[in-house]
Amino acid sequence: MDDAEALLPTYLRFVKGVVDSADLPLNVSRELLQESRDVKAIREGCTKRVLGMLEDLAKHDAVPASDAATEGATKSAEGVTDVLSEEDKALVGKYTKFYAEFGAVLKEGLGEDFANKDRLAKLLRFASNTTNTVSVSLADYKTRMKEGQESIFYITADNAAAAKNSPQLEVFKKKGIEVLLMTDRVDEWALNYLNDFDGTPLQSVAKGAVDLGKLQDETEKKAAEEAGDAFKPLLAKLKEALKDKAEDERVTTRLVDSPACLVVQDHGMSTQLARMLKQAGQTAPEVKPVLEVNAEHALVKKLDGSVHFNDLAHILFDQALLAEGGLPADPAAYVKRVNALLV
Repeated sequence: MDDAEALLPTYLRFVKGVVDSADLPLNVSRELLQESRDVKAIREGCTKRVLGMLEDLAKHDAVPASDAATEGATKSAEGVTDVLSEEDKALVGKYTKFYAEFGAVLKEGLGEDFANKDRLAKLLRFASNTTNTVSVSLADYKTRMKEGQESIFYITADNAAAAKNSPQLEVFKKKGIEVLLMTDRVDEWALNYLNDFDGTPLQSVAKGAVDLGKLQDETEKKAAEEAGDAFKPLLAKLKEALKDKAEDERVTTRLVDSPACLVVQDHGMSTQLARMLKQAGQTAPEVKPVLEVNAEHALVKKLDGSVHFNDLAHILFDQALLAEGGLPADPAAYVKRVNALLV
């Protein structure tokens, strides 16, 4: 059938099969497919049947929560096959294989099929900073949230290595907080339609000012406030030097080892999504990120009194851009500044 979308949504385009129905007339026109109540009922029924099959496969791939957030989280479901029937054992691992092929396609359903959004969310799987495989469901993540943690944290990146080594993860690693690594091109678009999971909000670690809430003690909060006040003169100088590159500059608590990182405002388009749209030949708004600096880093402490302040400010920004997978707007100027400081 040319118009298969009438029988299944496009995010299930990997399904092949035959629909047997006595309710359709012999002559099936495009207009009938678009207007027929019977066709709509068949579409809903087929969608529910496919999602039900996927849910059954996913259930057999589930890893016990007790194995979580450690290297045990990479353990496949084969470790628990001894308690399954022979029929169930045959299903173990199949959802993992399916998801490796079609997981990105399945995510499209979050924006296309609002009625089944919650069911689709339960079928999603991700890698995280505590695992080496794409095996973590949102339900798994919730069972491992720290006491006082109020959000499901995630980061989007071009690949797993870039996500796992991102400066934005430093404070989360320090505190042992799990962060989901989202590396499919569709992820950021899809997450616009998934604000929460079972009442727990999803929060990008690269958007807005990091708020760990109850996970931060009062000493840390007070130190951050004092650093923000002490660095106001430096931030003003950075703002002037980087007025064409950055929307704002501020002291952050999300960095531990890195001198700086780039983030966007809470509801802003990420620099990664903007790059992806441009690569696809689409129009994307110019994104001016926020430069966040680590008040405890030696480079930042030396910055204020340096005679090379302007060059260092631009290098700091461009290196933060490189760390998240971007490229300086003027690579030649970046290299020239670095070379000038090396001699």
